[in-house]
Amino acid sequence: MNTEDFIRRRPVYLLLDTSGSMRGAPIQAVQQGVTMIHQELMNNPHAIETVYLSVITFADNAQQIVRLCSVEEFKPPTLRAEGSTALGAAITLLGQAFERELIPNSEGRKGDYRPLIFLLTDGAPTDDWRPPITNFKAQRGSKIGAFVALGCGTNVNTAILKEITNDVLYMKDTSPDALKQFFRWVSSSIQKTSQRIEARPDEGALEAMPLPPVMKWDRSTTS
Repeated sequence: MNTEDFIRRRPVYLLLDTSGSMRGAPIQAVQQGVTMIHQELMNNPHAIETVYLSVITFADNAQQIVRLCSVEEFKPPTLRAEGSTALGAAITLLGQAFERELIPNSEGRKGDYRPLIFLLTDGAPTDDWRPPITNFKAQRGSKIGAFVALGCGTNVNTAILKEITNDVLYMKDTSPDALKQFFRWVSSSIQKTSQRIEARPDEGALEAMPLPPVMKWDRSTTS
């Protein structure tokens, strides 16, 4: 079978903080944001053909509540906010999902495009996060297309996020409208990236859209 017979996938992983501090309007906005991403991708033929979605949540522990699946198969999950912020467990679970779900290159076939990761959190980790991120970077750091972390609210620790990834966004506002703007930006960036695959097939980087006014880049110079 020729390489042309395969559709190369663009994996997208959403890592969502569902701790107790997200209870109420914030978690409802996140729920609506995930639904919006799905709806917008369903209206984009390029995205339907290539994008695969997964959702990992973290509170007292981490769960992959939606395993990697096509946009057409994806069903937005119901989210509930409670508990602490086990970010380290989420990173560990992400690495396990990569090992289980991603298709590597093989003879006669190119594997998946490099995955895109979007992390949202409104607080600091409550578990031992440093060993999991050190291990993830060592094993997977060079094999991802982008890892974008959004820290929102006044209690988030962006210094920790900058130890996880160089691409950190900060948003002081945690209103439903502000959170929806983040998910709209994620959706638009995924769509732009999926549409550039044919023009730049060997590149896996995120084609990021301009940020809305509620967000700003907080880039680190270290990895």
